[in-house]
Amino acid sequence: MFIILLLMVACFFTWSENINITRAIKVVGRMGLMLSSIGIYYKIIRYGAVNTMSYKNTLSPLFYLAYLGLGFLSFMWSTNPGFSALQWFMTFQSFTFAFFFIKSIKVLDAFFEGHSIRLYHLLGNTVFVLQLVFVVGMWIDPDTFFRLTNGGEEARLGGVMMNPNELGMLAGVGVACLIFDLYRKQNKVWTIIKIIVIFYALFMTGSRSSLIGVLIIIFFHINQTKKQGLKMAIMGCVLLVIPFAINQIILKGGDKARMEEILTLTGRLPFWQALISEGLPREPLLGFGYMRIDYKEFFQSVHTYPGKMTHNTFMQVLMNLGFVGLCIAMLQMFFTFKAFTTENKETRLMLIGILIPIMINSFTEFGIFGESNYGILFYQMIIFSVSFKNNPHLTSLQKLHLRKRRSDLVL
Repeated sequence: MFIILLLMVACFFTWSENINITRAIKVVGRMGLMLSSIGIYYKIIRYGAVNTMSYKNTLSPLFYLAYLGLGFLSFMWSTNPGFSALQWFMTFQSFTFAFFFIKSIKVLDAFFEGHSIRLYHLLGNTVFVLQLVFVVGMWIDPDTFFRLTNGGEEARLGGVMMNPNELGMLAGVGVACLIFDLYRKQNKVWTIIKIIVIFYALFMTGSRSSLIGVLIIIFFHINQTKKQGLKMAIMGCVLLVIPFAINQIILKGGDKARMEEILTLTGRLPFWQALISEGLPREPLLGFGYMRIDYKEFFQSVHTYPGKMTHNTFMQVLMNLGFVGLCIAMLQMFFTFKAFTTENKETRLMLIGILIPIMINSFTEFGIFGESNYGILFYQMIIFSVSFKNNPHLTSLQKLHLRKRRSDLVL
């Protein structure tokens, strides 16, 4: 399951400048991994389990299906049906993958008591391996693994393979997940090393939003622990690091001339204002079609840069599917967050920890309703993590299957 999740997340990266290779990885590769997740689920069933999963908090996945349904219908009025269909297909791929992947974990929980597989462990190690690739790569081949921004003045980890802000968001998810290994494992040294590597990668991405997300995650977990000594030690380390991190990442070395850039969110605020005042009135109800923000390929106002996406997932869904789509998305999020209260403490804390960097990223980049990215995959995993429950009542056929495979479970 770790290998499949690692490869699935890795398929969101652009590992080659050859467009045909990239398309093969992102479309064909993800299709193969989606089928692999289905295969793993049925292999677990054959090994010694049955499908006793029923549903709870159904409004969360149902509203997500309504969002996908509206996106599918929008092909009829999309300003580029081919692009809309490709984006929709990739989102549906990850949706199917998340469904069977999380269902596999829930079946393991129900029929293999005491197993060691945890979603936070799988995700944390996946992030660590991918971040390690970039940390090693930046020393071996800096031209490939760094991206020059601000006229070549600033080098940010990510290169052409991944947007630095998206790579920073991935680091935030990794930290949120590996913190749970600190709670669970007696030997914490290896976990601390993993977190340090991820922190280093985060620093090299220069992502302001991701740094804020990680700090929120750390303080969130500090507030949960009852060990005052550990709490004071972590807070002391964070307070020592914060001034340096803010100076280097947020203020970019203390350059006061960059303050205007920060106040406009690197030009995003004028772009959003132009979208609302000029773009939205053209198609306010149902938008321009799934993942489309204008009649042309790029939206551009007189006072803004040209953009193919909005750098804000809520603005993106508003332009894609209009006010109808935005209402569906907001209701879907409401029922997802409400469902957190029905989970046990460990699951609830894990889901909130994963959600923090994803939501912060959603305000400045692709986010959970934007163009295909691994943030969408993680959000879909969150949805299904609160949507399954085990039904203890077995049918006659299920009892017969278990009697053959797991006689210890059938009395």
